[in-house]
Amino acid sequence: MIKKIGNKLVEPFKRSIRNKLILTMILLAIVPIAAITGLAADNSRQSMETEVIATNQSNMKWTGIYVGDQFAQLNNLIYSTLISPHLSDYLANVEEGSPSTQFTIQKNLIETLNNMFYSAGNQVIGVEMYLAEPKKMFVINASQNDIESVSIQPEPFRTMADNNQDFMVRTDEAQPDQFQLIRSINRFENQDRLGYISLRIRWSMFDQTLDLLGRGDRQQVLIVGGDGEALYLPGEHNVPEPSLERIRQLDQGQGYFSTDDEYVFYNTIDPVGLRLVNIIPRSTINASALATMRFGFIVGTISAIAAIVMAVFLAWRLATPIVSLARSMQGLGLIRETEVPISNRVDEIGLLETKLNNMSLRIKEHIKNEYSITLEKKTAELKALQAQINPHFLQNTLQMIGSMLFTKQPAECYAVIRSLSEMFRYVIRDPDQLATLKSEMDHLDNYMKIQRQRFGARLQYKVQQDESALACSIPKLTLQPIVENAFFHGLDTKMGDWQLNVDVYKEESAVFIRIKDNGVGMSADRLALVRSRLNGHSGQPWTGGSRIGIQNVASRIRLHFGKEGHIGINSEPGIGTTVTVSMPLGGGVGLE
Repeated sequence: MIKKIGNKLVEPFKRSIRNKLILTMILLAIVPIAAITGLAADNSRQSMETEVIATNQSNMKWTGIYVGDQFAQLNNLIYSTLISPHLSDYLANVEEGSPSTQFTIQKNLIETLNNMFYSAGNQVIGVEMYLAEPKKMFVINASQNDIESVSIQPEPFRTMADNNQDFMVRTDEAQPDQFQLIRSINRFENQDRLGYISLRIRWSMFDQTLDLLGRGDRQQVLIVGGDGEALYLPGEHNVPEPSLERIRQLDQGQGYFSTDDEYVFYNTIDPVGLRLVNIIPRSTINASALATMRFGFIVGTISAIAAIVMAVFLAWRLATPIVSLARSMQGLGLIRETEVPISNRVDEIGLLETKLNNMSLRIKEHIKNEYSITLEKKTAELKALQAQINPHFLQNTLQMIGSMLFTKQPAECYAVIRSLSEMFRYVIRDPDQLATLKSEMDHLDNYMKIQRQRFGARLQYKVQQDESALACSIPKLTLQPIVENAFFHGLDTKMGDWQLNVDVYKEESAVFIRIKDNGVGMSADRLALVRSRLNGHSGQPWTGGSRIGIQNVASRIRLHFGKEGHIGINSEPGIGTTVTVSMPLGGGVGLE
């Protein structure tokens, strides 16, 4: 049933070029408009997303600095008391001296705490100080100014003592609008913990600073502790537990991450080690871009309707004379060496009929000529490529030998010059474009002798080869450019020892040469670009640039061996790169 329906839908387009042309023009009109409209809408959303991310990262940076400054001011209040001489006098003369002396010292300490309380502003609602040795608790607030004797160390000071903590920011569940900033009082000489001092502060002191983040109805700003627990959560929103769990696992510093539903920006608050977190729903970004997307879709729809009408009109007008031409050419053979009949038509269609008959007599000859020209062109390109290789290699090697003359012994310089001589003899003595794999390996060995002389023990070079594969044919100067590429891109910038391995082996009717280095490797994007270049030449030589690269080798392999010749490449950053050359065992197939 479905097949019959499909045949009925396709049948009108099989037999009529007019219908095909109408459908094609409609598609050509609609698809670009739909694609452009969709891309414009997506780009609008992405631009909005990029802007939101950049803006919030900047806001998080400066808000974190301002909140940190506020915490630093609170810390300075505590430090001013810790270094107060009145506190030192009290600790030094506790339960000693006359009652009048103790009263004076105690009065001075209370005045110090009062000064700290009233100088802190209305956001600090209380000061507490616990001294362990006299077991005294000082409580200063707007309605209380007392000294209490306590038998048991009160919370949260006992928790800090058990955990050996010197600092804590704590929120009481019973009073979520307040927090305590607590620091220990340590003896200067041996850092013994003598007690604790605590400020009770309203979280609202940070509200004006947090407003820099532009809090909206659905946006959530919070301050979390070092353990990832939410300390200050303004508003009535609840933070998803997965987001809090991920925040707990993050390192110190600034950044953001995204989930399916939201963006989470975070920044560490110095000097207290808390985290400032800003959670923005993804729907906020989508809603911001919705107006632009809606306008784009309206314009796109109108343009698509107009394009369809115009496409149908043009297709009908264009197809009508073509249909007439097709009817007049029924029974006409395109390729036949007979006398061309004279058309009765005097318009463009009649001219096409006559010219088509004339053209049909010459198609075979044209194909032969075009094929011959293509062969000659490819041969000339390959010869030009071969001529480019020789001066390139000469330049690099002579520079290396010149530097050796100042540092090496004559015998070592002679060995290098002899290797260079053998290499040039290999290039010059045979004009053929193909050589045996054994000759190519000997040529590579001479090249590596020069490189090992240059880099010494730092360079480790190993060769494993199947002797039965060395009779295989290979384009001259195939392996040296690959190895030279490994030095230039992979090893020159790598610290430590260099390793270069060359393996020659057979598998079924193919020969493989694998060249592996332990260089710096390349990124996934760079590797994809190189692979696309290697696979995109289709047998055409690449001769751009001043160096002979792996693209040239790939082109020559394809020219000589067709689809049976291939170069593959794999690479990992920091591990190295492997280039594999594969060729047919019997030799090249020639130009296609």
